[in-house]
Amino acid sequence: MRSVAQAVETIIEQKPFIQEALSKGIVNNAALAEEIKPQIEKELKKTIKFSAVNMAIRRLAEKLKETFVVKAKFNQESDLTVKSNLIEIVIYKTPEIQEQIKKIYDIVDFKKGDFLTVTQGLYEIMVIVNHKHEEKIKALFSQQSIRQVVKNLSSLTIALSEEAIETIGLFYQATRALNWENINIIDIVSTYTEMTYILKEEDTARGFETLKRLLSNHT
Repeated sequence: MRSVAQAVETIIEQKPFIQEALSKGIVNNAALAEEIKPQIEKELKKTIKFSAVNMAIRRLAEKLKETFVVKAKFNQESDLTVKSNLIEIVIYKTPEIQEQIKKIYDIVDFKKGDFLTVTQGLYEIMVIVNHKHEEKIKALFSQQSIRQVVKNLSSLTIALSEEAIETIGLFYQATRALNWENINIIDIVSTYTEMTYILKEEDTARGFETLKRLLSNHT
């Protein structure tokens, strides 16, 4: 039969923000125990003492302080770049679409600083590009091929060193920082040494300040 401690760990594992808060000692253990006690009783199918839940949380917090991944660091080569006035075009993926996708590269001008990322999923293709190219790119596809167009977007790109990509937790650190500020992430795009967050234009300034602060504190 599962123990109270095991039940507590299972519940906390599903709540990454609470894990981190426990690891930093900023959670009211008693309040958390009161919150999850009914869930534990339901899982174990018996009445559980409050003190048992509270003790299990305290011991888990001590373990998290030693093991929780909070030491991921960016380095001096990490830099932040902003691109605004972007759109996201989502296209249904079919064999004949591939030839049209290639033509997008004839429209954008990287020498002038144009932005383009093309991500192919199992059933759809996501194109993120400068808003000024919207009509030309949409003209490449039938109306039925285009699933969605999302406008008023911006990108925040963090450049990483090759050494940094071996560091566990960098994506978590950046994503967590944005989430803590209630900044909605529309999409995440990554390459070998870049990770890019796609945000609504209205969140650009706060997103930039949040990630800039993160880089400043970790380099």
